[in-house]
Amino acid sequence: MAPLLSMNRISKRRPDKAREWLFDDITAAIDKGERVALLGASGTGKSTLLRIAALLEPIDDGELHLEGIAQISFKPEHWRKKISYVAQAPVMLAGTVEQNLRTASELHGTLFDEPLARRCMAEAELGHLDWKKPAAELSGGEKQRTALVRSLLLRPAMLLLDETTSSLDPTSKEAVEHMLNRWAEREGTAMAWITHDMEQSRSVSDQIWFMGDGKLLERGDTKAFFQGPSTEQARRFIQKPIEREAGGNE
Repeated sequence: MAPLLSMNRISKRRPDKAREWLFDDITAAIDKGERVALLGASGTGKSTLLRIAALLEPIDDGELHLEGIAQISFKPEHWRKKISYVAQAPVMLAGTVEQNLRTASELHGTLFDEPLARRCMAEAELGHLDWKKPAAELSGGEKQRTALVRSLLLRPAMLLLDETTSSLDPTSKEAVEHMLNRWAEREGTAMAWITHDMEQSRSVSDQIWFMGDGKLLERGDTKAFFQGPSTEQARRFIQKPIEREAGGNE
């Protein structure tokens, strides 16, 4: 059986230096239900790689396949229904919280599952929110969690999570981690997380992908990675204190 998502020799040039590669020759695959933490210093191209996987940014070389079918065979909207990207700074659409939650159903012509939406909002510690409240008035953390629930309502085969909990307090962050772990077990959804939080990467992943020097330097079991990375770059990375602030060109 083909992997859920396959990346074959993916390469991307730097936007400001067209003759230099941000990263190149990245080959990897994610299976149904697999949970990956994507690690590396800021500027290594992690966000760019996830955006490429969501067809939100073009590749300069290489191929993507979804369940063995080449990306060029899909309409972008059909691909994004299966592979959903949740940005660090999500965009709230004009209108209320409820209108934002209903967006996915309206775009894809499916029935809005209100009980599921309310359950997910409660699990994300947003059960108290007034759904009639303008979405623009939400705090940064409320916007992150509302955007995440909005993506979950698509029931995608894969979630691409770009620092999705960066604006959350520890209690809310833990609630979201538990919610997503339960969701993955129940739905079989694959997940790829970008995180600068080493404890989070341990708790939300089965596999670690480590990027550095324009390459995918390591790819393997989470426990084995933290017990003994195989590259010097990864060893230095996990030994650093939290200098790993999100931001910059990921």
